[in-house]
Amino acid sequence: MLDRFTRIILLTHSTHRATTTMGTPYPNPISPSETRIGWVGIGVMGFAMASRLLSAGYALTFYARNPSHPNALALQSQGATQAQSPAQLAQLSDVLFTMVGHPSDVRPLLLDAILPALRPNSVAVDTTSSHPELARTISSQARALGAWAIDAPVSGGDVGARDGTLAIFAAGEKKVVEWLHPIFSILGKETYVGPAGCGQSCKIANQITIGANLVGVSEGLVFAKRAGLDLKQFVEGIREGAAGSKALEIFGERMIEGDFRPGGFTEYMVKDLGMGVDVVEGGNDDDVVVLPGASLWKQLFTSMVANGQGKLGSQGVISVIERINGMNQ
Repeated sequence: MLDRFTRIILLTHSTHRATTTMGTPYPNPISPSETRIGWVGIGVMGFAMASRLLSAGYALTFYARNPSHPNALALQSQGATQAQSPAQLAQLSDVLFTMVGHPSDVRPLLLDAILPALRPNSVAVDTTSSHPELARTISSQARALGAWAIDAPVSGGDVGARDGTLAIFAAGEKKVVEWLHPIFSILGKETYVGPAGCGQSCKIANQITIGANLVGVSEGLVFAKRAGLDLKQFVEGIREGAAGSKALEIFGERMIEGDFRPGGFTEYMVKDLGMGVDVVEGGNDDDVVVLPGASLWKQLFTSMVANGQGKLGSQGVISVIERINGMNQ
């Protein structure tokens, strides 16, 4: 017969094992049958990404500020569960994704609500396009609380989110990023880009590049139209040449058809470009980069916002070029 002390030790060990195997916090292997996914942000991108994880067999719980939003109802119809608060969601999650709008949304959501409620060794993954310094702060606070945080903004728009072909710029602890691969592979292809904050810096650089592409495609189309070319033939003609690009593939036909439904809001493009080109008072002068082209792209996208088009897709920048040329009066 076991003495009282031995029974206490065995009970404690059993309870500890039940707690640690309840989910799969890092570094235990990720699997659809064990890993519990949390999600905040069910707009165009977030909804498509969460839906892919549900289709892959993961248990997913989400939080929505508007519980009756059509996307919230659609996720529930796919088998997702709705949490009552971000803190409750954190307590129920092994890996918790956020895909919201602005750094001003990210800061209180993660620093005040989610991180303090995360279980030990669980992982927060912020896919929002946010500020590198904020990502470093989130990572540091997560570690101080016994959890992990990865900044992993994405590129590829609504098509990439729906098809699972997103480019994922993942930063933070490399081994944690590698651990997340089974989940990332459902959403797209992750590239490890460095320590905390580098994912956000990579996304800003990505937006500078895609902004140039979108303006270039817009101007090419406007010139071709004024020259009397068939625009679809023009796109087909340049597709395989040096002017071919992912931007042309994804947005060329949408621009021709005037389809400006958002994969990402234009106001977010302005935000992202601003983090690259705006000089912040009191900032580090060594971090300032002179980007004359990106400054121009930002002004063109800002003109969309000024014209009430901030919630349209960034491919709508062609309307700005058309307006300058008196073609959409």
